[in-house]
Parts: sequence; structure tokens; C-alpha cells
Amino acid sequence: MALSKDEELFAEGDDTEYFYQVVSGAIRSYKLLKDGRRQIDAFHLSGDIFGLEVGAEHRFSAEALGNASVIAYRRSRLTALIQDDPAFRDKIMSSTLRNLERAQEHMLLLGRKTAQEKLATFLLDLAHRICGEDEQLDLPMQRSDIADHLGLTIETVSRTLTQFARSGLIRLQPASRSIGLCNRSALQGLNH
Repeated sequence: MALSKDEELFAEGDDTEYFYQVVSGAIRSYKLLKDGRRQIDAFHLSGDIFGLEVGAEHRFSAEALGNASVIAYRRSRLTALIQDDPAFRDKIMSSTLRNLERAQEHMLLLGRKTAQEKLATFLLDLAHRICGEDEQLDLPMQRSDIADHLGLTIETVSRTLTQFARSGLIRLQPASRSIGLCNRSALQGLNH
């Protein structure tokens, strides 16, 4: 399936008939709160499997951050898929464990970290997932998405990124979502 920017893949309450794997681009999963605020649960990047839930309905909505493509798998075929293809079974298992680990880290991040710690943790995790040891990180999401994921305001995200740049931790590219990671060890120090 090909998706364009902000196109919805599924909505909260939709039947969990399918689960998905990101082929290219990025997907955000989120929940709209009663007061209209948005809490982004996760960002799903190339290779990630998501939308596999216990219940009959999706608990979150999911939409593309930009142009993206995903593979849709029928949930009813999951048992056959993992029995017939050991590599796929291993992929499902490792993806499920990674999603659980990220959810636990996100819970900690939201509950007990300062804005600087939240943003440092986020940047390091995203860099690990997207570019490995490369210094250049091209963010697939906007600052408003980062704010809604970290439980911060967009102003706090922007101010903290500017502080990081002034301190020499990162390099911000003008009019771009590209960030140079200049001092990973200092960011790592903020991460704990």
C-alpha cells in the first residue's frame, strides 16, 4: 500500500483485520485525547512491524508522516505465516520485543525525564534506528510530532534543540529537518 503525507492507515476503533510492515517512509501511531490533544505513541520506520494487537479493534490511529509504503498482512493468517516461514516468525518475535522495549522506555521518558533528557533520548534512539553511527540525522517528522511524542510543547522542543546547538551537541541545518549529531557522548550523558 502506498500512502501520502498525513494519509490515515487505520483509525482508533477500526477492526484489527490487518497488521503492517513499513517498507519505506515512516508512520506515526497516536491517540487523540478528549480535549483535542494528540499523544503520539510511536514512530514506525522502515522494517518495523506494527498494528498487531490483542483485541478486535485498534487502540490507536496510524498515519503516514510523508510518502510511505507498507505491506498489509491479514491478522487471520498470522498463525499460518509464522508456521510456514520461520524467518517471518523470528521477525514478528523480535519486532514485538522491540516494540515492548520502546513502549517501556517511552513510559519512563514521559514520566520521569526533563525536557533535555527527553530530547536527548529521542535523538539518540532515532539516530540509532535511522542512521546508525552516521553523524547526520534526517528527521522524518516535524517538531510538532516530536512534541506530541515527548509530552512537550513545540516551543520547548525548539528551545531545547537551540540550546543543544549552542552547546555544540548538535548542528541544526537552516530550513531543514536535518540535524548533525556533533557530540553523542554528551547527549548520552543527558540520557540517564
